Amino acid sequence: MEYRRLGKSGIKVSTLSFGSWITFGNQIGDQISEDLMAYAYDQGVNFFDNAEIYANGQSEVVMGNILKKMDWDRSSYIVSSKVFFGDGGTKPTQKGLNRKHVIEACDAALRRLQLEYLDLYFCHRPDKETPMEETVWAMHQLIMQGKIFYWGTSEWSAQEIMEAHMVARQYNLIGPVMEQPQYNMLHRDKVEVEYSQIYKTVGLGTTIWSPLASGVLTNKYLDKFPADTRLGRDELKSIAERNLTEDKLNKVRQLNELALELGTSLAKLGIAWCMKNPNVSTVILGASKIDQLKETLTSADILPLLTPEVMTRIEGILDNKPKKPAF
Repeated sequence: MEYRRLGKSGIKVSTLSFGSWITFGNQIGDQISEDLMAYAYDQGVNFFDNAEIYANGQSEVVMGNILKKMDWDRSSYIVSSKVFFGDGGTKPTQKGLNRKHVIEACDAALRRLQLEYLDLYFCHRPDKETPMEETVWAMHQLIMQGKIFYWGTSEWSAQEIMEAHMVARQYNLIGPVMEQPQYNMLHRDKVEVEYSQIYKTVGLGTTIWSPLASGVLTNKYLDKFPADTRLGRDELKSIAERNLTEDKLNKVRQLNELALELGTSLAKLGIAWCMKNPNVSTVILGASKIDQLKETLTSADILPLLTPEVMTRIEGILDNKPKKPAF
């Protein structure tokens, strides 16, 4: 397993990490969840991703029980949570990035995960109703209290990230270290273009999610829509509608042919393609079966196959290279 620095911070994350979105406390049983985490850890994964909204907090409960049972050295792994959507409460004070919810949500995540601190804490979405100063101060205070070590953002714009850094500098506070954006062969603009300058200016780290576009970049959907897949779930209906178009499926079929030509799978090709981007700190994997995880955790093995010629062929198939603004 390779490890990369998370942006300009000193902490190193495994280039392949493991997330519980959709699966833990929802799609799969607790024993399968345990088997997946144990296998990932044994293969060198040191970062496990979670959020308050995942299964309305139950995902963190499941992960916390597993961590307690495994009794791994706490210094050997990294755990995250995210704050914004809440854990199912509907009152105005039970969501958002206001100081009250940020601090109460952190305490709730720690209870569910049965941990004394979170290594990474993400603002799961920007909050237009809370002043940036309030959110940055709340995150800084959590660091000062020892409840979190690093904080970051998820699906924020480059402008919002830089605003947070400006506030941090103005008041001598600790700013965000990492961003968790969606990034895959079908979804590229934010990581490749929008953030291109702030990798240099503030040293942004990235913990990317959905490297396989929720399964579209596998061989599952080449012919027909299979049963019991995550894109069949109600909460992912909009993602399915965006990605399962005939144009995109034609591209996926061509990518699958290229993967077979290279002697690998489309899933491994998609993940290795993400890993090849030097601005990707870690690729968050999801899995509902141990065989899936065993396959994707070996994706680094095919990085040598991604020669300039192969990358050019991939670009030709995708035909979606983001255009950088002219300055």
